[in-house]
Amino acid sequence: METKKNIFDGRKLFFYAVILIGALVLLVRLFALQVVDDSYRTSAENNVLRYVTQYPARGLIYDRDGELLVFNQAAYDLMVIPGQTADIDTTELCSILEIDRDAFVRKMDEARVFSRYAPSIFLKMVSAETYARLQEVLFKYPGFYVQTRTLRKYSYPSAAHALGYVGEVNSNEIESNPYYRAGDYIGKNGIEKTYEKYLRGKKGLKIYLVDVYNRIKGLYQEGRYDTVPVPGKNLVTTLDIDLQRYGEKLMGDKNGSIVAIEPSTGEVLALISTPDYDPSLLVGRIRSENYRKLQGDTLEPLFNRALMASYPPGSTFKPVNGLIALQEGAIYRNYEYFCDNGYYAPGIHVGCHHFASFNLPQAITASCNAYFCNAFRRTLDSPDYESTAEGLTKWRSYLSEFGFGSKLGIDFPNELTGFVPRASFYDNIYGRGRWNALTVLSMAIGQGELGTTPLQMANMTASIANRGHYYTPHIIKSIDDDEEAVDDRFRAKHEISIDSAHFEVIVEGMKGVVNGGEGATARWVAIRDLVMCGKTGTAENPHGPDHSIFVAFAPDKNPRIAIAVYVENTGFGSTFAAPVASLMVEKYIKGDTENKWLENYILNPPEPVNSEEENAGEEEEEEGDKEKEDEEEN
Repeated sequence: METKKNIFDGRKLFFYAVILIGALVLLVRLFALQVVDDSYRTSAENNVLRYVTQYPARGLIYDRDGELLVFNQAAYDLMVIPGQTADIDTTELCSILEIDRDAFVRKMDEARVFSRYAPSIFLKMVSAETYARLQEVLFKYPGFYVQTRTLRKYSYPSAAHALGYVGEVNSNEIESNPYYRAGDYIGKNGIEKTYEKYLRGKKGLKIYLVDVYNRIKGLYQEGRYDTVPVPGKNLVTTLDIDLQRYGEKLMGDKNGSIVAIEPSTGEVLALISTPDYDPSLLVGRIRSENYRKLQGDTLEPLFNRALMASYPPGSTFKPVNGLIALQEGAIYRNYEYFCDNGYYAPGIHVGCHHFASFNLPQAITASCNAYFCNAFRRTLDSPDYESTAEGLTKWRSYLSEFGFGSKLGIDFPNELTGFVPRASFYDNIYGRGRWNALTVLSMAIGQGELGTTPLQMANMTASIANRGHYYTPHIIKSIDDDEEAVDDRFRAKHEISIDSAHFEVIVEGMKGVVNGGEGATARWVAIRDLVMCGKTGTAENPHGPDHSIFVAFAPDKNPRIAIAVYVENTGFGSTFAAPVASLMVEKYIKGDTENKWLENYILNPPEPVNSEEENAGEEEEEEGDKEKEDEEEN
């Protein structure tokens, strides 16, 4: 019995000890809260914590020579925490913000739907003047505060398609990347999108103590839990802004595109798509309205023709077909073919305007349809292959080495692949074994089912300029002055399995296009003291006048620029595209244009816009496919 009593007394003492220790812990903690840590005393005096995101400065963007293209300016968002708001003078606040009461009520309702206790944007991007007025009276409006961020600013109203734009994140972007929160901004297109992770930097955070009058009383815990924003990295692009602006000037109100590349590196010197727009239109509170207007414009100024428009390449494709025929042994440099005003085969006639015999360089210079139809047919029907389908497959494999039929991999979103048909494409249409070289003969002169982008044609031209290789086109030269930070794939050489000696034959013919004599299709755009090699072409357009095309590189040895120019609905290649390319090449290499007559011709074109040289030499190459009669199986 005594033993049981002792056990009972021991348990009672243990129980009292636990209560005593617990009480002492609570007293110590209470003392710390009320005496030692004055931040809690501050909170007790009706203070609340405010978490304010510190947005970093977005990285700057420069051209290849260090010219500043894109920078930042301060902007202010009015934030609200609905759960902290009280009865306020909405008349005064609406007057300062220049909104009506209905708009105020609607924005408050939207904020409450988002959260009663988390901050959200009440009004985006208020002006500096409005911000100054708000600062004076903001203490009257509990739950409201201003958050600073930056907006993009542009040195020139140029290069919109290359630079891209920044916009507010949508729900999909928030779901796919935990870095972003509602109200954040992200690169939506162009360089801004591709290099978003470098440009955006890293957000910071400040925690403030705020009293009931919406006044900041200081940093919580003296900033112990604050983080500092990390600015975005600066980018140096490969663009030459002077060349870019000059190209945009030449294109004026014409539709089309220009892509200029440095052959030795793959760096994009100019990327122009017209019609274009001033990039500053997509900044600030006017962005949404302007975007709707641009999106609704029937001329499609938001559409990047340089990367996303697919055209038949026309006669600018003849140099590639010539290279393939040489490599396959279907022809050789001095192989001659007589053009009798076109190419004739059973049931088919492809028109041409020559009555003469040409070797390969001469056929390129004069752009003879008949010569290339014959060379193409000999290539596909080579005795080395069991069928035309096998010959077409081999022909297509060469084109893929130039980058046709797939994305080149430029550092831009939305690049188009173009289209180079496979043998299976014709099998599905005609049946296996029921088609031949004559069925697809239009591709000999760059027509038919072929589809290429201006970027691909500029890259093809750079490949010829390099005599058999290219570097993936790209638009960033360095990141924070570190060239090694640029993706290694842009330094990889892409070799083409065609003998370099064959490229010299093609270069000879392209040299004659601009610098040759009678019959050369673009001799009127020759540049004094500079040898430019080029090729005219016309893309057929079923919806109206044909598109003028010209590809070129210069100088002929150690070339510094390769270019493709497309001017829609302006006819022959030498009418508009060739002069534009010539002026661009001269501008880049010489620093200025001496041929002011040619410049004036482009800026103030005569009516009708046809050159004498054009009519003398180029009609045959562009109109031939239109005269093509119904094809019959051979």
